[in-house]
Amino acid sequence: MGVLLLLLFVIVLFIAVRLFLYRTAITLRLKKWGHWVEDRIHVHQTLKVPELNEDSQEINIFYRKVSTYLNSLSSIEDSDFTNLVSGKKPNSVVLSLDDDQKVADTFLGARLSWTNKLEHINDEINKINVSKKTFILKIKKKDKRRILQAYIQHIYRAAEDIETRCKELKLYMNMMTSSSLLSACDNRIVNRWSSVRLSHPATLESIAMDSDLKKKVKSDLELFLKSKQYYHRLGRVWKRSYLLYGPSGTGKSSFIAAIAKFISYDVYDIDLSKVKDDSDLKMLLLQTTSRSIIVIEDLDRFVTSNNSNSNSSNLSGISLSGILNFMDGILNSCCGDEKIMIFTMNTKEKIDQAVLRPGRIDVHLYFPLCNFNSFKTLANNCLGLKDHKLFSQVEEIFLTGATISPAEMSELMISNRGSPGRALRSVITALQINGDARLSSSSGKNGVLLPDDTSSVAEDSSAYVMDGNCSVPVVKEIQKLYGLLRMKSGKKVGPSDQFSGSIERSR
Repeated sequence: MGVLLLLLFVIVLFIAVRLFLYRTAITLRLKKWGHWVEDRIHVHQTLKVPELNEDSQEINIFYRKVSTYLNSLSSIEDSDFTNLVSGKKPNSVVLSLDDDQKVADTFLGARLSWTNKLEHINDEINKINVSKKTFILKIKKKDKRRILQAYIQHIYRAAEDIETRCKELKLYMNMMTSSSLLSACDNRIVNRWSSVRLSHPATLESIAMDSDLKKKVKSDLELFLKSKQYYHRLGRVWKRSYLLYGPSGTGKSSFIAAIAKFISYDVYDIDLSKVKDDSDLKMLLLQTTSRSIIVIEDLDRFVTSNNSNSNSSNLSGISLSGILNFMDGILNSCCGDEKIMIFTMNTKEKIDQAVLRPGRIDVHLYFPLCNFNSFKTLANNCLGLKDHKLFSQVEEIFLTGATISPAEMSELMISNRGSPGRALRSVITALQINGDARLSSSSGKNGVLLPDDTSSVAEDSSAYVMDGNCSVPVVKEIQKLYGLLRMKSGKKVGPSDQFSGSIERSR
């Protein structure tokens, strides 16, 4: 008897659950039908939010605000199709509105509908498919005048709040283009940038550089962020330009990532080999956003005094004039506010002086090879060592003028991180090999050994050394050990060359 009652109870419970779910489904269906009927009765107006501004090639900032806002709505779960993408936190998943899908929103009692529209346009001229993205807002005409302006401000405030709380830095890369990629419908140029999440682990604290110089770089960046009114009062574009130069493997790229994280700016990395001509370069600049860092690496490969007479780069269709205008032309006044430009070079010895003049480059930072101070920073970062009995031996080898790049030294330490002693001995061996090679290959006409970093510093009377205690102490020790009297290059090392551990500013 008890078993039959239990079975009867289970059956009744099952039927009740089915009825509840059925009623829920019916309610949802009736609700959708009601909205469908309401949409047919009222007159609606459609508003478009294109990814690119209609009258120019600039990115539509409001499009990004709308995208951020819509992906935060709870009603996105009711969309027929949504994308599940990995979030910023580990093992987190967030919803993202799929192409050609709708999401509903309510504001001040009014019901609104958004559609994420994606159009594929076949460009017959360039034989390529062009994608055109647009958000379409559908609103009742009677509600438009009452809520539209307030609703737009609501979207701006909500999106900015989300971006502040969930800021995710992005690295943008320019894509190759054939011709101008004109859209077949409206002759507008499509977005040339693709992006990935900027997840580089470098920070200014982990960068191997002089502590005083690091403080000056931070202060310079913080002062720039607060100087909008000051720049505008002077009638200047609110931007800052840095030149990072030095041998390969000295940490220039890591320094750029560290700056981006420090000031929370996105990075636009321009590959000049993928730029067709001067107009194409201008178009890339137009499609960048504010609060961003624009980077051109290895600029010395494209702009040298040897090809300046021909007014054209030897590696691309970009002219020297085009690069100069990109750095400090009239276009910067239209889209250059709240931006930082960073250019990297291995050397600036053969660079046309028009590229380096004040206004185009504000701060020069020299990245030298390792010295003992940077070695200690790397040993602390890679091995967790603040001191070791082998440190004195490493310092003695540095005083002979031997050196290697920070990248090479870091790799030696990382490969032997299980044994700090073995890691330090591998560094000592590498430094000794480097020193022996320099003794045999760097002798001058009179058998004089010239330190690598001295020639780098001496290449320009206004060169600024990034690492403190890098140039002068090494030169003095070599003078004592090898009798170095004077370089016979016709170029003397002046007081400005011997000033180390500071930022070089164009005056």
